[in-house]
Amino acid sequence: MSYEWGPHFIVPSATLKKFSGTVRLREMVDEDLLKLELKDLGIVGPVSRVSNPWYYRKKGSGTWLKIGESEDKAENFAVQWDTRLLKNGKYEVMGLMHVYIKVNGKEQSIARQSMVEVSVKN
Repeated sequence: MSYEWGPHFIVPSATLKKFSGTVRLREMVDEDLLKLELKDLGIVGPVSRVSNPWYYRKKGSGTWLKIGESEDKAENFAVQWDTRLLKNGKYEVMGLMHVYIKVNGKEQSIARQSMVEVSVKN
């Protein structure tokens, strides 16, 4: 069974999908569901870190461009995205959350992605 532990995209309101200027991207992780997922996968060990790189691409494009990366769980893995140099239009934003676990002295990792479609209007 797969658990939806994250990442879960955070926006100030469910209707805010139009970005202009510099925006703050954030995601959260459900630690209880993460523990269940790790258990089901047979991965036993402490989580050593969580990293969340952020990417964007023009809607319909195949290539992702990196916005930034955060390991700051207290700030919901926030990164700043300056959209001022982008052409107006539809974009996709992806958070690709990596969870690193220490297993018998070695690091193992799992990852999940979250994608959202947004409009840029500067």
